[in-house]
Amino acid sequence: MPLTANQKAVYTALRRAQSPLSAYTLLARLREQGFNAPTQVYRALDRLLEQGIVHRLESMNAYVSCRHSDGCHHAARAFAICDNCGHVDEFSDDELAHCLGRWTSGNGFSLSHTTVELHGLCGICASSRAQDS
Repeated sequence: MPLTANQKAVYTALRRAQSPLSAYTLLARLREQGFNAPTQVYRALDRLLEQGIVHRLESMNAYVSCRHSDGCHHAARAFAICDNCGHVDEFSDDELAHCLGRWTSGNGFSLSHTTVELHGLCGICASSRAQDS
């Protein structure tokens, strides 16, 4: 489905960002493009989330663009978030999906979606800290 002008602007801003962005940071960055209310950003984000081309990082209350060119269609997705520099790596793993699926069915839990957020240090920040020690 084609994106509206506002959806394109929000998506482009997220694709260009070096780290996750909150809705209010997006609003500030997009003011010059005619955005003047948080609802404009939230509506665009909601539609982009529905299409699977943007993800919300719950622990940060921020958004990132999907790293998969065709959007996310994975049963389980995970994000490794660097608490030092803010870099985010997105990945999906069949073993993770299988493990979570086995647990949910064994416990009678009806799963609607799965997002795992790992917090720590990326390889660059971890090696930089090790060198400083």
